[in-house]
Amino acid sequence: MIVPGSNLRRRNPSVGLILARRVLLSALFALAAWCGYVVHQISEVANQDEAQKADAIAVFGAAEYAGRPSPTLHFRLDHAVDLYHMQIAPIVITLGGGSDRDSGNTEGGVGRDYLLAHGIPLGNIIAETRSTDTEQQVRRLSAIAREFNLHQIVVVSDATHLFRIRELCRDAGLDVYTSPRATVGHITSWDLAMRYAHEVVSYTAWKLHLDVGWMRRGFGEDDF
Repeated sequence: MIVPGSNLRRRNPSVGLILARRVLLSALFALAAWCGYVVHQISEVANQDEAQKADAIAVFGAAEYAGRPSPTLHFRLDHAVDLYHMQIAPIVITLGGGSDRDSGNTEGGVGRDYLLAHGIPLGNIIAETRSTDTEQQVRRLSAIAREFNLHQIVVVSDATHLFRIRELCRDAGLDVYTSPRATVGHITSWDLAMRYAHEVVSYTAWKLHLDVGWMRRGFGEDDF
């Protein structure tokens, strides 16, 4: 005996499965397309140096160790010193409060001391010492720009970091030119992939207004 509609009921699960697969494939395709787009943007910004006459040079913070800049921060500061001596801008801003509050050292403070030791007068340095991540550094940079009437700023960081910095700055109303610090030593394919992954996730989370503090704690934003 054939029960009306029984064949339809038996087919429904397979129809639902096909639909679910299509939705999943569409989502994966969209995710891959988005990641490809962001990677392309990161690469495009990373491979160009826009440094030109501006009102200030801003060095984004990286780790400091007991009052001394980490290699990453060291190279960023060296690049800022070079730009200053090329008369790109008369003011250098060092950004970053760091996480070791007990030591009294900050990334911005260590950066200021490094610049002083390399011939930049104290009156030409602004040290920001309260921010703890890239987004906070941009907010503090925006406040400094308003306070000191700075219009164009050359931003210095690692190459893969600069696309996100540029977009954050634009969102904050800042007019910036990106200038990557020199790449020193050999970066393995794995390290480079991790840097890109970090930036893709961080940028996507910012666009979606998501908190990725767990990722910064896991990888350490200073490492990128």
